[in-house]
Order: sequence, then structure tokens, then C-alpha cells
Amino acid sequence: MAIPLVTEMPDPQFVMSREGFRIATYAWGDEQAPTVLAVHGFASSCRDNWVQTGWVRELLRQGLRVVGIDQRGHGQSEKPHEPTDCTMDALVADIEAVIDTHMIDPVRYLGYSLGARVGWHAAAALPERIERAVLGGIPDGRPLGRLDLTQAREFAASGAEVTDPVTRNYVALAERVAGNDLNALVALAGGMRFGDADPDLGDPPTQPVLFATGSEDRVLEDSRRLAAAVPTGTFVEIPGRHHFNTPGAREFRRAGAEFLAAP
Repeated sequence: MAIPLVTEMPDPQFVMSREGFRIATYAWGDEQAPTVLAVHGFASSCRDNWVQTGWVRELLRQGLRVVGIDQRGHGQSEKPHEPTDCTMDALVADIEAVIDTHMIDPVRYLGYSLGARVGWHAAAALPERIERAVLGGIPDGRPLGRLDLTQAREFAASGAEVTDPVTRNYVALAERVAGNDLNALVALAGGMRFGDADPDLGDPPTQPVLFATGSEDRVLEDSRRLAAAVPTGTFVEIPGRHHFNTPGAREFRRAGAEFLAAP
């Protein structure tokens, strides 16, 4: 099959979450090929993380099918504004709903940042349904926990000045992708503080997992520690990359695609 030089975005196919939210998904490639489920990071989208960076094209070249997802609160998926609708359990349930609806069981998983954190939990919870995973830029600790929710909410409501530097960086990240809904992203940041969103090092995924993090990413050592906790985990350091530009790194793309294509 000829691989187009430019990957086009197909029209979304919507999957219903357990609460009735519409989750946008996108499919490329031969339906008979092994399928990679690609899950983006916070304030990003399937287009931003996986299409514009060349990942979809690389995976198709490896003979794989790709099903991408806009996580709830992102892209063309519905954007709830209540933190209770944006918990880690809800995000993992969305993954299972996509697997069920597209009938792609077993699937191979590709996640970055928040998508990698969701992938850790999904792989641990669904060992028979996710057969291997690439988890890029996976942060340790409670995701988005350093964001000042009060300042973020006030900025979203009235444009009030954000003085906290971490929160200011997240706001800038959220505004970078067209169509982002800041209120929905703030709700998601709040939702990550409910329940047990931290990786359980005592009950890690048992599938083959490739961890990859940029050498300039402040979560580098935390990512190494998580990789060491997985019995079948391997780690790749992406030279010269920080958290926000690692998805576009050729070294990450090639290593991840080859790992996902392995039998």
C-alpha cells in the first residue's frame, strides 16, 4: 500500500463514553493489520501529537493500522467542565470503550505525557487487551498537580493575570492548539486530583513497554524509575529534547514504531 507523503485527517468517528460523552477517533491503514491506539498528551490532540509529527505515516510504513483518539476535553471530543467527569478512571474507561467499539482487541498502545499516564493504568488494567505499549514523557507523581487551579480558573473566566510560572506555562500550552477549551482543560487538571492517579509501582504493566523521554525533560529520572519498575520495560533517552518537542523527534518516532511493529 502506497503511503501518502502528507497524512490527511479523516472525518472523526465518535465513540460514546460510559457517561454519554462523544469521543472523537480517527483511523488510518488496513483494517486487517495490527492496530496501534495513539493517545495524545494534555492540551494537545491526535492531529497535534501524532499526525503533524509524522507518527501516523511512520506507523503505516511499518505495516500497522492506526486508530487515534482525541481524549475527552480535547480536539473534536466533548469537553466536560466538571472535574468529576475528568478523572483517570474516566480516561481509562474511554480507552476500553474505543477498543470495544472499533473491535481492535488486542491493541498496541502509543501514549505521550498524559496519554502515557493513561496508558500505564490502561495496560495494568487490561493486560489481555493491550499487548505492548510505548509510553513517552511519562511523568511520575500526580499529573498536573503543580498547576494552580485557582489562577487557571480565574484566567479562563476573566483573563486575570497568571503569576504562577508553572500555571502560566500550562496556559500557554493550552492556547497553542486551536480549538482548545481552557475551562475543560482546567476541569481535567482538577479531575486528575481525584482517586488514585499515581502509577502503582507494586502493580506495574506486565506487557513489553518502551519508555522514552527527552534528555532535557525534567521528568527524565522519574521516567527511568518507572521503566525500571516494569519487568519487561526498556528505556530510551531522546537526546537534546525537552518535554514539548520530543513527540517530533525522529529518534523517538523510529524507536517507537519499530517497537510497536515487533511480533
